[in-house]
Amino acid sequence: MMVLQSVLAVASGGLVGFTLGLIGGGGSIMATPLLLYVVGLPPHAAIGTGALAVSFNAFANFAGHARAGNVRWRDAGLFAAIGVGGAAIGSWIGKDVDGQRLLFLFALLMMAVGVLMLRRGGGGGGAGGAHEPRRLPLVILAAACVGLLSGFFGIGGGFLIVPGLIFSTGMPMLYAVGSSLLAVGALGLTTAASYAASGLVDWPIAAEYIVGGLAGGYLGMQLACRLATRKAVLNRIFAGLVFVVALYMLYRNAAAFGLAI
Repeated sequence: MMVLQSVLAVASGGLVGFTLGLIGGGGSIMATPLLLYVVGLPPHAAIGTGALAVSFNAFANFAGHARAGNVRWRDAGLFAAIGVGGAAIGSWIGKDVDGQRLLFLFALLMMAVGVLMLRRGGGGGGAGGAHEPRRLPLVILAAACVGLLSGFFGIGGGFLIVPGLIFSTGMPMLYAVGSSLLAVGALGLTTAASYAASGLVDWPIAAEYIVGGLAGGYLGMQLACRLATRKAVLNRIFAGLVFVVALYMLYRNAAAFGLAI
């Protein structure tokens, strides 16, 4: 049984990493459902373990973007620093919420992510464009809100951080993606540390998940180079998968709110 769980952990991590490498986002939203329903971890342990794995993979990808010069360090650092405070508060609140209720709310968030992915399509924006002057209040507000959600649900939050950076700083999409990974890693690490302090991180599973994620991410990036013109289609397919998983989670956890689905 332990061997099977390890294989499933590596495979699940590989699927998340592959998706991130292939379409450049959204994959981390699948980390918790896979740990929950495929690997078999309990709700809060799945959230804590998933946050650690997402954090590690985000920092690994961030290094590549930093080498390529795709990071606006001042904005990335500010967003991450403020977001960490929100993540600490969010994770503290999330640990006290009933597991089924937390998963039901998580499923609603997944539905919102699916809609955002469909609206984004395959467009990635250009690397050009002037960098508007920082609107500090907007940066603080966006970072705090994203951090709170990231900590509460145990997600990296890249799908929220990228638009948050664009909205609050005016930076081009390419730099927003690269800069967001610093915040994704920092927020995930903050959430994971909070859950680990409560004994809610499965360290062996996290390590296996990370190994799978690194391998899957490499394969996904290789395939992405060959399918660059089809990213819109891939994005829609993955959004459809997110909807299916979200609906299943709503069905499984509706009873927590006295609902019958």
